[in-house]
Amino acid sequence: MTSRRVNGSLTHRLVLAQVAVIAAMTVTMVVAALIIGPAVFDQHMHEAGHGEQPQLLAHAQEAFRSAGLASMGAGVALAVLAAVGASAFVTRRIGRALDALARGADEVAQGHYDQPVRMQPTGRELDAVARTFNAMAGQIAGTEATRRRLLTDLSHEMRTPIAAIQVTLEAVEDGVTPLDDATLDTLRAQTRRLERLATDLKDVSAAEEGRLDLRREAVDPADVVRAATGAAAAAYGRQGVRLELDVGEDPPARVRADPSRLGQVVDNLLRNALQHCTAGDGVRIEVRSRATGTTVAVSDTGSGIAAEHLPHVFERFYRADPGRRRDPESVTGTGVGLSISQAIVSAHGGTLDVRSDGPGTGATFTIALPPA
Repeated sequence: MTSRRVNGSLTHRLVLAQVAVIAAMTVTMVVAALIIGPAVFDQHMHEAGHGEQPQLLAHAQEAFRSAGLASMGAGVALAVLAAVGASAFVTRRIGRALDALARGADEVAQGHYDQPVRMQPTGRELDAVARTFNAMAGQIAGTEATRRRLLTDLSHEMRTPIAAIQVTLEAVEDGVTPLDDATLDTLRAQTRRLERLATDLKDVSAAEEGRLDLRREAVDPADVVRAATGAAAAAYGRQGVRLELDVGEDPPARVRADPSRLGQVVDNLLRNALQHCTAGDGVRIEVRSRATGTTVAVSDTGSGIAAEHLPHVFERFYRADPGRRRDPESVTGTGVGLSISQAIVSAHGGTLDVRSDGPGTGATFTIALPPA
């Protein structure tokens, strides 16, 4: 209905407007010719010496009027036909383009996002509108797919701690498990996991929308990395994974950053590396000063990342290996750590990239920050 309304209204109005312009032009031309033509003709006849011959003058004026009106009428008729034909052709093409755009809007409204606008080349402006509309539909399709995946993954992430809490409570109610400190610690750990999930989702949304609260100051990145490495040392020791820190011979340049947020990024990268390593593997952190700023690289010798998974590593809840093991002591493995990390680094004007040569070759995450 929308397309018929557009095609039946705007196209007809364009045709009627052009016909009105042609009619106004014709009337103006005829009136001007009738007013100006005879006066100019009489002047030339008098200058030619025929002013004293009234019969000849009258006959000549009548001949001039008849010839002028006949030729003018034929010319105007042909011009009107040509103009109407050209106008009908142009407006029909415009109407078809508008009809295609209206159908595309209907397709998007019904949830069909795959190239909703299909039309023949009409003109630079309308073609640009069609391309932009299709690009917008593609973005909506991507957002919708991300939303569906987010809801699915979020429900999966919440199901595990909720199920653990429910099973523990049922065991306490049935008298199978005593309500001692160990049981309370289990319940607290799962509630902290849910709390951290809610906090992480809030943080990643705020960071991606540019609403992250950053308290920047001149920071020595080596100090931030040392603190994060010290905090992770115990977990690495329990799992038998080597953790090495290399800050180079020269002290790295200071950067302007929020130290707690930057520490959160390094902590997330260390935790992610540990989750992909087994006993005997190693993780190495290198801090270097470059001409363009400071880099912090976290490299591991763990499971690596396949090429098809690399573009999706920083997506929320994305896992190249859905069955990968987690640190049972961790309550912060919410599946959005890398997304938060990339958003925080971007908010500092830097970049966070990942490189891996494939499964079994480890991975390297590199933070690049501009100088202070």
